[in-house]
Amino acid sequence: MTKTYKDSGVDIAAGDEFVGTIKEKVRSTFSKAVLTDIGTFGALYDARFPGMEEPVLVSSIDGVGTKLKVAFLMDRHDSVGQDIVNHCVNDIAVLGAKPLFFLDYFATGKLKPRIAESVVQGMIKACRENGCSLVGGETAEMSGFYRENEYDIAGTIVGVVEKKKVIDGRRVKAGDLLVGLPSTGLHTNGYSLARSVLFERFEVDDFVDALGMRLGEALLAIHRSYLKAIQAIIEFSETHALSHITGGGIVGNTSRIIPKNLSLRVNWKRWQRPALFNLIQEKGRVPEHDMRKTFNLGVGLVIIVSRRGLDKIVRALSAEGEKPFVIGEVVGR
Repeated sequence: MTKTYKDSGVDIAAGDEFVGTIKEKVRSTFSKAVLTDIGTFGALYDARFPGMEEPVLVSSIDGVGTKLKVAFLMDRHDSVGQDIVNHCVNDIAVLGAKPLFFLDYFATGKLKPRIAESVVQGMIKACRENGCSLVGGETAEMSGFYRENEYDIAGTIVGVVEKKKVIDGRRVKAGDLLVGLPSTGLHTNGYSLARSVLFERFEVDDFVDALGMRLGEALLAIHRSYLKAIQAIIEFSETHALSHITGGGIVGNTSRIIPKNLSLRVNWKRWQRPALFNLIQEKGRVPEHDMRKTFNLGVGLVIIVSRRGLDKIVRALSAEGEKPFVIGEVVGR
């Protein structure tokens, strides 16, 4: 009995058809610096950066973790595509970088074009919003490796920053203030704990009064991009450092960008936590220290600013539609 690759669960023709379907939409993200089309062995990008004396490339790679489990249950897949792009953009933007291009990895057991197209549509939308070119990726069909209708995604981003404008935290000093920008939910961290607590008590489609929406909708809230807000303040000398709040929480992430002789004093009562975090803590009896280490608790970006520059930076952020608030300060050890 003969057996083909398709018989074993891998449909090359379906993969080719999927790439053909999304090609034109992916091209819509291209900048003039993109020199190759989708489907080549590698993507070519013009590395000339007019107006920059010492351009430095900045790269990052990430995934969206078990938030995907919620997407599977909700059968909604575009939002996680936006999540992965925005997460990666934030990770390089806090260093002062402007995103250039993005590559994705999509792996599944059996390719379902509807699902894959929805994920990529989300990536395309976020790339357009962030001025980033989606230059290529990998679609892996691995029969028997993933459960039915499940997949994993990851993304790699490359950006550029002038060397002398890299924001690396070296100017942070005692007395600087911590300014927070609101998150849009859990973003892409803490979902293993959130699912463990909430799915013991609720179904994904349950309307939860405390949230004012279905549980799944709250959990799939898109991990927002802070690029525009960051670009509005990175030229100010009063901006000393930026921290993207992901796994590890506010203190864990922000401590990474300050000199070792300094520490953080966070006033946890300076802002009202979104209801989703309160629900998780209450229903799971999660200790406060675990909440602080696991979740962003409503603060997705921390900006470390000089005291004298606070008003200036708050005005600039407010002009971008942001609602900044002081959450603490930098102190000596």
